[in-house]
Amino acid sequence: MRLDKFICESTELSRAQAKRAIGKGEVTLEGVVVKDPSTKVDDSSEVTYGGRPLRVRGPRYIMLNKPLDTVCTSIEDDYRSVLGLLEIEKAETLHVAGRLDIDTTGLVLITDDGAWSHRITSPKKQCGKRYRVMLAEAVSDDVVERFAEGILLKGERHPTQPARLEIVSSKEVLLTLSEGKYHQVKRMFGALENRVTGLHREQIGNICLDDNLESGEWRYLTEQEINLVD
Repeated sequence: MRLDKFICESTELSRAQAKRAIGKGEVTLEGVVVKDPSTKVDDSSEVTYGGRPLRVRGPRYIMLNKPLDTVCTSIEDDYRSVLGLLEIEKAETLHVAGRLDIDTTGLVLITDDGAWSHRITSPKKQCGKRYRVMLAEAVSDDVVERFAEGILLKGERHPTQPARLEIVSSKEVLLTLSEGKYHQVKRMFGALENRVTGLHREQIGNICLDDNLESGEWRYLTEQEINLVD
């Protein structure tokens, strides 16, 4: 890896700022000032910036309890990005693995590991997502079977893949999906002449939302949780 990239990935400096710091003699490699930003370094190299030893950050894996009226993109317009809730260096380099709508709350997974997030979002992986759904009307007696068979959504030619529905009460259910069509949960219940009044994601694959995380709070995943995504 180039020295300027190493500096960029181990500090809050941009690439241009890293090059300027190197040119000013603020960076050492193995105890010697180096002014060439193209100098090659690796993870075992002893690099300092301003006298502080540096190490390249490894991949980051985060779970966050998404609050209402936030978006899962890095672009903030009328609503705040969930990335803005993370008080960490270079949060803008992270992305959400499996987005939620503005009015949906619950578990989002955030990372800078593209291969790991692909294993969550790829349709081929069939990574199930479980939602707690609140409804305007009581569910019908055949709703579990209807979801298990697949539901034809408005504007679609084929029904949804089979989904698992568990009834909590007449107006509250747990729904597990293995696909992610646009507004799918709302459209599925809409096809059954019902309306979603609240939607909260509790689980992605085998990773469950930490009950200790209040709305808007986050934590790093444990190594065991990271390895649950295969």
